[in-house]
Amino acid sequence: MSTQNAPSALWMPDPNSPLSRYLRRPSNLALCFFTLASLLLMVAGGAAWLLVRWPGIPTASHRLLFPASFGVSTLLLTAGSVALHRASLLVRIERQLAFRRNLIVALAAGTAFVAVQTYGLCCLLAQRDGALAIGLKQGAFAFVLMHGVHFVVAFLFVTFVVLRAFADRYDHEYSWGVTVCAWFWHALGLAWLAIMGGFLAAATAVPAGA
Repeated sequence: MSTQNAPSALWMPDPNSPLSRYLRRPSNLALCFFTLASLLLMVAGGAAWLLVRWPGIPTASHRLLFPASFGVSTLLLTAGSVALHRASLLVRIERQLAFRRNLIVALAAGTAFVAVQTYGLCCLLAQRDGALAIGLKQGAFAFVLMHGVHFVVAFLFVTFVVLRAFADRYDHEYSWGVTVCAWFWHALGLAWLAIMGGFLAAATAVPAGA
């Protein structure tokens, strides 16, 4: 057999590949899910720590300074949303190679989003005085934190779907899990746009008494 035509067991669907057989056992799937999710969250946490160290947290001011990192995290959220949407379409036409690649892109975008968004939250929390000066309530910060918690759930959802994909569990007949995961991500993206729009408006407000 030509090596050029030999598919990689890691990417191409092969129900008899060692990886697929290994992930098909629930106990092995649970172990891989816990390991992969923990590793990626550690990577995201480490990257966020590096961002906090450099370029660092902006100094507090009497105005609410909108974190520029939120713009980057929005792009990452959009990239993940597009990748998941493409994955949900590709699996229905049995484009398994492209399907898995898009899932990996979504997972990478999610990891980067957690890192950048965590840094952005640190920058935002440092601006509490500026937020209070323009009348922004503490509940606004709670919305951002709640969105972050929900995104971690979505991130874990994507991690699980990726492992299920490598276990050859999705095809043109069954792709419900991929579709739900994609729409969950889309919904969080819309919620984030609404939250970010509110903070952008607040950032342009004039402090009370100015």
